Amino acid sequence: MSGLREGLRLWVAPKRVQEEGETPDYRFSLANERTFLAWVRTALALVGGGFAVDQFLPELRWGVRVSMALALLALGAMCALRAVNHWVRCERAMRRGEDLPVTRFPTVLSLVVGVVAVAMVVVVVFGWAG
Repeated sequence: MSGLREGLRLWVAPKRVQEEGETPDYRFSLANERTFLAWVRTALALVGGGFAVDQFLPELRWGVRVSMALALLALGAMCALRAVNHWVRCERAMRRGEDLPVTRFPTVLSLVVGVVAVAMVVVVVFGWAG
């Protein structure tokens, strides 16, 4: 539990990350920040897609529309949270001279987006109206 608390503390006070280890080459820190921003852009796109599904497909059966919208919105929220967590973990690893952390999140993200995309293709092709 202490590790979780420390991890969350680093989310809201990233200056503490600088207290660990040695300062890495700034290019690596900037690359880590660009990756963070890419995850945030992905999160915003997923949230926008979730709202678009809900607002612009009113003729879609309610359960299907809400399920797809909620899947995209939840994934967007998870992606935003994962972005800051991944940034902190990578920054700490670089400062400590450790290997960068491995994550399954990109796989999960891809699978859920793929499932929602297939569902949308089915909806477009077969026109599941409410």
